Amino acid sequence: MENLLRAALIDWLRSDPQLASLNAVEEESPLTASVPWLGIAASAAADWGTKERAGREVRIAIELVTRGDDPAADAALSRSIEQRIQSLPSAQPEFAVVTIRFIRSRAERRAGNLRALLLEYRFRLLANLTE
Repeated sequence: MENLLRAALIDWLRSDPQLASLNAVEEESPLTASVPWLGIAASAAADWGTKERAGREVRIAIELVTRGDDPAADAALSRSIEQRIQSLPSAQPEFAVVTIRFIRSRAERRAGNLRALLLEYRFRLLANLTE
């Protein structure tokens, strides 16, 4: 389910018109895209199933990389990303999203006037029942 969630989340983020200013939205850090870009930095999954249904608790860290001097310049963009993640539809083809919770964020300034924002979320998923 972890890989299915990653793919669904990337597709969901890519389809948001509010995020059209991003040069890339990728499952991993893009190698050739110029900033700003968004990518999944890491994910990990643990069992979260029941007797009747398989389930996973998946933690995903999303990284936004931009360029600039002002730490507040990307506030609107980061809010749009957070809102889009929280609005991921619960009904997915192979699983249901039971909960989405923000865990933590970390911001840093990097060499070359780059800025990075890491957003970590916890998703609890249950496999869809098959008949």
